[in-house]
Amino acid sequence: MQQDEPPVAPPPYVLSLYISGTTPHSTRALVSIRSICETHLQGRYQLEIIDILVHPRKVAEDQVIATPTLIRKSPLPVRRFIGDMSQKDRILRGLGLPIAPAGGK
Repeated sequence: MQQDEPPVAPPPYVLSLYISGTTPHSTRALVSIRSICETHLQGRYQLEIIDILVHPRKVAEDQVIATPTLIRKSPLPVRRFIGDMSQKDRILRGLGLPIAPAGGK
C-alpha cells in the first residue's frame, strides 16, 4: 500500500528590490512590489530592499544599472525588471504569476 505524500510546495520567490533613497519613484516601487508580493505570493517570498546609496557594493555585485530594479533570484531563471513597478500585469507576467488577483480579489 502506498502512503499519501504531502503536496510539494512551490519554491519560494527570492526577490531583491534596488531603490535610490526615498524618492517618489523608489517609494512607489516599494509599495507596488510589497502589494504584489502580499497579494500573490503571501507566505512564500523573501523580499530584500537595497538602497543603492547605502549599499553601493551590492549594486556592482548584481550589476544594477538603474533604479528601481527588481531582481527575481529564485525560482530560476533570474529575471530583471527595471523602471515603473506600478505596471502590475507586466510584473506578474514576468514573475510567472497569473494576472487575475489571487483569491478573486
